[in-house]
Amino acid sequence: MRVLIDGDGCPVVNDAAELCRQFGVPCLIFCDTAHELQREDAETVVVPKGADSADFALVNRVEPGDIVVTQDYGLAAMCLSRRAVVLNQDGRRYTEDTIDGLLYTRYLGGKVRRSGGRLKGPPKRKRSQTDAFRAALHRLLAQQG
Repeated sequence: MRVLIDGDGCPVVNDAAELCRQFGVPCLIFCDTAHELQREDAETVVVPKGADSADFALVNRVEPGDIVVTQDYGLAAMCLSRRAVVLNQDGRRYTEDTIDGLLYTRYLGGKVRRSGGRLKGPPKRKRSQTDAFRAALHRLLAQQG
C-alpha cells in the first residue's frame, strides 16, 4: 500500500506526507512543472505541464489497495475503477455510490460556465477541514498497517 497525492492545488500535501512517514508508508506526490513540490519524506513525480498530465501519471501508477488523495472527481473515478481507496482534501471518501453524482454536478457546473454563467467558489479553508482529513487518513493507515 502507498499513498498517492494529486499535488496540483492540494492543500493537505504536507499533512499526508507527515502521516505516511509516521506509519512508514511510501508517499508519492504527483505534480506538473508549474506546481512542483519537494519533500524529503516523499517521492515527487514531476511531469511536463499539460492538461491533466499529473492526473494521468498518477492513475497509471495506482494499484489496488493504494490510497489516493485528490479533489478531482474525474481522477477519483479513474482510481476507484482501479480499486484504490480515494479521499478528498476534507477527509471524505469517494465511493462507487457517490462518484456518479459528483461527476454529474461537475458536468452541470461546466455547462453553466460555458454558457457564460459564474459559480461561487469554495469558502476559505478551515483548520477543521484539515483536521478531518488527518483523522480520516490516520484511520485508513492504521487499518491497513
